Amino acid sequence: MNANANVAIIASLVSEPSRAAILTVLMDGRYHPVNELAYMAGIKPQTASFHLSKMVNAKIVAVEKQGRHRYYGIESQQVAQVMESLLLIAPPIEIKSFKQASEDKAIRLARTCYDHLAGGLGVKLTDALIQEGILCEGSKEFTVTEKGKEFLADFQIDLKRVESKRRSFSHKCLDWSERRHHLAGALGNALLERLLELNWVERLPKTRAIKVTSKGEKGLKETFSIEVSI
Repeated sequence: MNANANVAIIASLVSEPSRAAILTVLMDGRYHPVNELAYMAGIKPQTASFHLSKMVNAKIVAVEKQGRHRYYGIESQQVAQVMESLLLIAPPIEIKSFKQASEDKAIRLARTCYDHLAGGLGVKLTDALIQEGILCEGSKEFTVTEKGKEFLADFQIDLKRVESKRRSFSHKCLDWSERRHHLAGALGNALLERLLELNWVERLPKTRAIKVTSKGEKGLKETFSIEVSI
């Protein structure tokens, strides 16, 4: 039998609502303690520990120990890609409060997708890189042009170091909220890290949402011709 029935094991893990909620939280690319994940998933810490143990054993979630404490994060880029694809076809969350509406708006405007930029800003940035001739779009990935190599060097991104990482370099990730592709992979991560370093964007606590700073509003407009209202 050539079919791999073990896919059902992974599918069953992800299909459980509490585990799906935990994985969605972990899509921010950070490591979180059990209590924090339990609170954000709306479950008890003991229940969260049970679910996390199963996902660690299945190599969906990674765990890091620091003294007596354990912190959990997405195991790999591949897991994050699967979660993003599932979010693409999942029914939208029913908005029942102003707080939920505000959080949903922020997530759609700009967020992390594991370790790269997604949402409206992620797609706008990718479009700008293509329009400026920095990236060339292929069927499954983006390639850096000669002009792009010069631009990235000027933008203080070490392309050789990024290319040397043992992972996808610049694959296309289908954005669940925009229904269009954004830049992922090692290059997508390098761009996000550079934007954070420049203080053009900043992470928000307890959410995947990314906030554009006043400095970033100016920098994104001058460098990428991207209009962002903050």
